[in-house]
Amino acid sequence: MDVAAIRAIDVHVHVEADDHGHLSLDEELMEASAAYFKGSESRTPTVDDLAARYRAAGMAAVVFTVDATTATGHPALRSEEVAERAADHADVLIPFGSVDPHQGEVAVRRARALVERHGVRGFKFHPSLQAFSPDDPTYAPLWRALEELGVPALFHTGQNGIGAGLPGGRGIKLRYSNPLLLDDVAADFPGLTVILAHPSVPWQAEAISMATHKANVFIDLSGWRPKYFPPELVRAAGGMLHHKVLFGSDYPLITPERWLDDFAELGIREEHHEGILKGNAARVLGLGPPSE
Repeated sequence: MDVAAIRAIDVHVHVEADDHGHLSLDEELMEASAAYFKGSESRTPTVDDLAARYRAAGMAAVVFTVDATTATGHPALRSEEVAERAADHADVLIPFGSVDPHQGEVAVRRARALVERHGVRGFKFHPSLQAFSPDDPTYAPLWRALEELGVPALFHTGQNGIGAGLPGGRGIKLRYSNPLLLDDVAADFPGLTVILAHPSVPWQAEAISMATHKANVFIDLSGWRPKYFPPELVRAAGGMLHHKVLFGSDYPLITPERWLDDFAELGIREEHHEGILKGNAARVLGLGPPSE
């Protein structure tokens, strides 16, 4: 990938359907998420759809699905297939994998294969959707494997649009997405890059504290339009954490163009824009030199 040829790297983009029409979530959860975010674009982009969209926009995208097979009973999209399709669009797509943490050693072996055989550049986890507490020692072998592989782990944190408005939130528990549960992971595996996805409301202060305290913790700014960001996050992103925050949209739930338009109005100093929109991600993903 020619990083210089793109204007931004969106580190949080969902593959919601495969080439066979299988969806990443069951219909009820997909509809609840669509109602929560009130977007207008297609909710079920394939890898090829995403490549065409981001190429036309002059951007690159980190693409992934979430394997929550055990927790939801819904068969996941195959990360192997996501990676294979993304390889056809290496000019704009960066594949992340996803494994089901409940699968234990099988998940560890699969994670290794996804990196070594399929070329994924990181992994996405959603503790609430996948129904696991990331600080549980049960999952330490998985974090150790990712640390050894040298790839980042991106974790959903904070409020959850999946299951929103449904009775009991469809059993999805928000507490698993408290970013402080990942402080143990970052401390115990200092060679593992941990990315806290989204404004971590209602735990934003915890996320900022972690990213300030630990060199291996970053924050992606996806999932909210920037005009709704908590003020403390705007201050941190424009100040002491400008080198630790990453542009992400959460597409197809929020379009990257809408996100960028809002971001331009936040008042963050112009000299920090390149790092937040591209340079920091290039550094985390090993695509180029550190941003200034």
